[in-house]
Amino acid sequence: MVQPDAVTSAIRRAIPDAQVSVEDLTGGGDHLQVTVVSTAFDGLNRIRQHQLVYRALREELASEAIHALALNTSTPS
Repeated sequence: MVQPDAVTSAIRRAIPDAQVSVEDLTGGGDHLQVTVVSTAFDGLNRIRQHQLVYRALREELASEAIHALALNTSTPS
């Protein structure tokens, strides 16, 4: 289980301008829906965008504190 604030902090350490929204899908803290909006994604395809976020959360994913992650990424409008 991981706290939404910890997820937000981890992503913002890796992507400082990120606007992050974290939703706990089951109430157990290990199935999350995360939306990240950042200028760091400019010119990157969706796979590269997701890789940046996965890299930021690698410890949480490796330890299975996050068991399932639904991820949406985009650039600011």
